[in-house]
Amino acid sequence: MNRIFAVLLAILIATGTLSLAASPPPSLESLKQLNTGRFAGVVPTQWGENVTGVRRRLDTGEKVIALTLDACGSAKGKGVDLRLMEFLIAKQIPATLFINGRWIDANPELFRQLAANPLFEIANHGIRHKPASISGRSVYGIAGTQSVAEVVDEIEQNARKIESISGVRPKLYRSGTAYYDEIAVQISQGLGHEVAGYSLLGDAGATWSAAHVKSALLKALPGDVALLHMNHPEAETGAGIIAAVPELQRRGFRFVRMSEYLLK
Repeated sequence: MNRIFAVLLAILIATGTLSLAASPPPSLESLKQLNTGRFAGVVPTQWGENVTGVRRRLDTGEKVIALTLDACGSAKGKGVDLRLMEFLIAKQIPATLFINGRWIDANPELFRQLAANPLFEIANHGIRHKPASISGRSVYGIAGTQSVAEVVDEIEQNARKIESISGVRPKLYRSGTAYYDEIAVQISQGLGHEVAGYSLLGDAGATWSAAHVKSALLKALPGDVALLHMNHPEAETGAGIIAAVPELQRRGFRFVRMSEYLLK
């Protein structure tokens, strides 16, 4: 009976007899209750950057690389490297921007401008930049989300914030610190977000010199996803990217947004 119902539902949607497009989104509270029930009693067995379900690379052999730029929104991370962003715009270099809710609050007009620029894909970096855990695990001194409900809050609140401003719901999520347990990854997927890891460490939290950033990027392989930061103008990340991009282009690389390819 369930199979017959599913087939009929698919036919109604496909023919336009029934549309889900106009359906209001479920409330945040209902999403938290649904996920809390789904994962009741489940104990995570994995913790790290590359747990089951994290997508680290573009699924292609083409000579492409995805620059991903985090904007974390911490007390010292609410700035923006305008020189870097102006370079990307001037040279028409696409990038995927993982934006935290606190950064949006600190830079509302700039966020609108970036979200409106088709060069950039806006992705979800959480509402409070927390590691994604259902049990409060921490990393780098940052406490993670404490429960299933808090994971839902971390992802969904920022997704709705981004959509309310830009008109587009993000498809990708990267937690604060890029650490997860495997249950948080499943929650993210259930909320319509692929979890975006990385295959190429580009700036180690905006701590590397320009020369080190350039050297890291020049090690790129086809399909790499590079993790970098756009929210520390005092750092040398931007200078390293600016130095590396022309050389990568000379080597035949093309820059793309993450969602342009299937991920693996």
